Amino acid sequence: MFDRSCAFGMTMLTWALLAFGLPTHSAAGTLLSPSLAERFSRSGEPFGQEAYRLTTGVFFENWRTVQQKLEEEQVQLALCERDRVHCSSPPALRFLAIVEAGRAKDGRARLGEINRAINLAVQPVSDLARYGSIDVWASPLDTFSAGKGDCEDYAIAKFVALREAGISADDLRIVIMRHLGRNEDHAIAAVRLEGRWLTLDNRHMAIVEDRDVTDYQPLFLLDQHGIMRYRDAPLLPVGW
Repeated sequence: MFDRSCAFGMTMLTWALLAFGLPTHSAAGTLLSPSLAERFSRSGEPFGQEAYRLTTGVFFENWRTVQQKLEEEQVQLALCERDRVHCSSPPALRFLAIVEAGRAKDGRARLGEINRAINLAVQPVSDLARYGSIDVWASPLDTFSAGKGDCEDYAIAKFVALREAGISADDLRIVIMRHLGRNEDHAIAAVRLEGRWLTLDNRHMAIVEDRDVTDYQPLFLLDQHGIMRYRDAPLLPVGW
């Protein structure tokens, strides 16, 4: 399940966002810093770091475009769920089957069901190979229609599936982060369960708590309200 399909596109895009026009509030750090415990106690966001809202930028525009598409797809999903016999969208039916299987379980088992099902339903492929562009964000039904996508496509599909399965939108995030050793960017879904943030990654089936993800530097957060940037995100990605 190890997928490096989104590494190139997201690395280049994140470099552009961090290199031009965005303020930085501290030097680059790692999740292994001495203040780790303090960070987890003082921040309600994944990885225990504070974040602030952005109202411009490429990620902001990408996420706003996806959110508009999600509103349209939510109507289609509702219609298909109400009358599956006459549903004209096979991707919607496949997606709803995953949501329904998730609803049948509780707690961590619900997260594991949806994480595993979406990981298996989507074939990893880069945006460059699929679209000829380095960074295109797809809605869940677009991803399920193609049966392929890169890391942010998996994360978006999980974000929506978990919401449809009954998880509060306040407890859902998409995290864009940078691998500290490979100098590449990655996107995952994060879910707050019983006060703890758990990560859902297309690279593996395991549900891992954020404090145990020690080889990534979190950069951006996406939620129902828009996009945030972590205050501890580096001015320039590691290695540039």
